[in-house]
Amino acid sequence: MSQTNKTIATAPRNSKSISHWDIDTDVAIIGFGGAGASAAIEAADAGSKVCIFELASASGGSTALSSAEIYMGGNGGTPVQKACGYHDDTENMVNYLKACFGNQADDEKIRHYCENSIGHYNWLTGHGVPFKLSELKERAIMALTDDCLLFTGNEKAYPFTEHATPVPRGHNLEVEGDNGGPLLMKILTEAVTARAVDVHYDSRALTLIVNDDGDVEGVVVRIDQQEKTVRARKGVILCAGGFCMNEDMVKKYAPTFDCGLIPIGNPGDTGSGILMGLGVGAGTSNMHECFVSLPYYPPASLTYGILVNDKAQRFINEDCYHGRVGYNALIAQRNSSRIYFITDVEGYGDYEKMSYLGATVAGTGDSIAELEQELDLPESSLQHTVNTYNQHAETGTDPYFHKHEAWLRPIKPPYVALDCTLGRGPFYPFFTLGGLDTLPTGEVLTPERNVIKGLFAAGRTTAGIPRTAAGYASGMSVGDVTYFGRMAGKAAALS
Repeated sequence: MSQTNKTIATAPRNSKSISHWDIDTDVAIIGFGGAGASAAIEAADAGSKVCIFELASASGGSTALSSAEIYMGGNGGTPVQKACGYHDDTENMVNYLKACFGNQADDEKIRHYCENSIGHYNWLTGHGVPFKLSELKERAIMALTDDCLLFTGNEKAYPFTEHATPVPRGHNLEVEGDNGGPLLMKILTEAVTARAVDVHYDSRALTLIVNDDGDVEGVVVRIDQQEKTVRARKGVILCAGGFCMNEDMVKKYAPTFDCGLIPIGNPGDTGSGILMGLGVGAGTSNMHECFVSLPYYPPASLTYGILVNDKAQRFINEDCYHGRVGYNALIAQRNSSRIYFITDVEGYGDYEKMSYLGATVAGTGDSIAELEQELDLPESSLQHTVNTYNQHAETGTDPYFHKHEAWLRPIKPPYVALDCTLGRGPFYPFFTLGGLDTLPTGEVLTPERNVIKGLFAAGRTTAGIPRTAAGYASGMSVGDVTYFGRMAGKAAALS
């Protein structure tokens, strides 16, 4: 095919031009990650013939690369929450998520998710997803034990404690090590296989097929270097991931994050599903936002330290979730030439043995004055900051940033400073949080919020519950993609 006739995502085909359909199905799903798998299971269970088209040679997507904590609660609590002594009210969960994302939140999706979260837990366990009735008490990014429940966000940190009672909602699968994602996708893939869903691997979705009214009737895919037309009688569900692997899209839609961050996801996170949606008149939401992180724990003991900028000023309470800290280090401190983590030997702990941060030691000192000079900070600036912090920490208070008293103690000599400046060594991962605008049931909307008939989407191809790293919690994405994947599968099958 010549370059001039190349099929592109944003140029849909008209169904009148198609004389022969190569594949005929009820529901065509683009992508076989957590969202696509969940959509396929629900659509098949509703009686539809389902085809999945997956770019890679196996299922998994970005879900398989994740730790697969799943954020669930409300309605009195999941069986795990109850077994660990927690009661989780639905309104409490709603209030927390609204506090997390403010005016960027999709209130309708949040309520839909919270009110049906226990049902989602039961759906997962019904398919064999294992959760142990135990809690990991320590501060951790993920549970490397097979324990289930843990605080995975800002639930216990200011200002969120002003809006909701702290309750842990991160549900880690019963598996040791960082192996939750592969296990979850293994279970979901087996469930898809048991339903005789027609799966096409190594198949790239190219563009949608529409009729004269703009209704979506199918999709063009490339299999074995041949373009195939797929008729989807009930609908196409786009579950093709985000766009963190597409540098041009990041630069265009989320330019604040086009600054040398490390994209995390699968190679197929190129925004193809979003582009296909745009081609048929879909609206988007939250395209400017990304998750970004400064994963400074483990060791949890670093939380006793303080983060400062190039003027030796603190800028956040250090007991926050690593995504909120990363967001503030990157966005709120964008004009700072340096970001340092100031700690002591006790806080430094086993940083060299167990850490994801990758930050190098920028300076040490037997006094703050010595460390200040080594870091080339303004004279007396760090001394003032640390002395003020220590004075308040002695009394268990942090009047400026409200770090919880559990993480307050004076920082004592000898001192250590880690260089957390972007581009100077530390790990700053990111992925996108914007996409097609959808109803909670998965229907894709135009900019005027009219439904595009025959088109559905879920996962990071959409703007789901998580809207900014400043309010993110681990488990929100996997919870979001599996739950709203299910809703899209049901809606498509019943359309």
